[in-house]
Amino acid sequence: MQLDSIDHVVLTVQDMPASIAFYTRVLGMREISFGDNRRALAFGQCKLNLHQAGNEFEPEAAHPVPGAIDLCLLTRTPMDALIQHLSAQQIAVEQSPGKRTGAQGLILSIYVRDPDGNLIELSNPL
Repeated sequence: MQLDSIDHVVLTVQDMPASIAFYTRVLGMREISFGDNRRALAFGQCKLNLHQAGNEFEPEAAHPVPGAIDLCLLTRTPMDALIQHLSAQQIAVEQSPGKRTGAQGLILSIYVRDPDGNLIELSNPL
């Protein structure tokens, strides 16, 4: 077997409207609906499917809970502009930009939290 990429990730959320607002307003994702009243957030060739805590779609993770994800997202937006945008959206940056090792090499990253407390790493490839 050879895997190529991640198609989607499922986020279990406590407050669906707050999560959709964060990911669309702050991170620029697109809200989409599919299937039987399901919600997702699309960006690039990826999407985040949303499950409402306590009302998850089957099959589900063994222990789905809001705030259990640590997700790294790549962006072409320069780090200074990204930090300015987050400040304008009143989103706190948890750590100053730092070099990390991503899946395809070095990245420059900052960290923020979504409404459920998930850790969102925003990174520029170096």
